[in-house]
Formats: sequence, C-alpha cells, structure tokens
Amino acid sequence: QVQLVESGGGLVQAGGSLRLSCAASGRTFSNYAMGWFRQAPGKEREFVGRISRSGGNTYYQDSVKGRFTISRDNTKNTVYLQMNSLKPEDTAVYYCAAASTYASARYYQQKEAYDYWGQGTQVTVSS
Repeated sequence: QVQLVESGGGLVQAGGSLRLSCAASGRTFSNYAMGWFRQAPGKEREFVGRISRSGGNTYYQDSVKGRFTISRDNTKNTVYLQMNSLKPEDTAVYYCAAASTYASARYYQQKEAYDYWGQGTQVTVSS
C-alpha cells in the first residue's frame, strides 16, 4: 500500500506559478512511476504528465509542455509539479498517482496505469 498526499495548491493570478508536492509513504518510492492528473469541474480527469522511477524521463500533455515540470526526489519520497505561466484553464483539482506496472511510456498517460492516488489539491487561476 502506498499513501500519497498532495500539497501546494491555492489561488494564483494568470501568469503566476505554483509548485505542488506529493509525499509518498508505505512502500519503496523509487519502485513507482509517478503521474500527475487534473480534473476540472464537469470534466473527466486528464493526464498532465509523468516521471520515470529514476526521474530521468518525463512526458507531458501538449497543453502544459514548456510551462510545467515534473521532478522527484527519491531520498525524500516526494514528486513535484512546478507550474509556471499559469492560465485560467489550468484551474482544476490536481492529483498525483503511483504506478507499479512496468509498461510503455504511452500506457502511463492512462488513469488505469496507476495503482494509488492522492486526495487532490485545488489549483485556481484567476484571470
């Protein structure tokens, strides 16, 4: 079992930045690929990006490429989502998730790839 707790959400003006953290406990953190998803009101939960177990490989949804950066510190059991140049359309609840399965990079863009989820943290971007 892996417990995930997100933090760092809040209200920010368009063009601003936020850094989300996701702290993991319960199992060896470096055994899990990590993903970030988001869900806006009335919409499906969507993939934001993911990072490999070592942190050496990342992949992002097109709409956040160049603005968002995922990193991880396996010594602190934490994954981060640095969000810059925020837009009102980035407003959502952001979730981190952990995947134990070894699979193709494309597979990790799907919610079904992940075994554990955090409770989410709200990000609101005002115009």
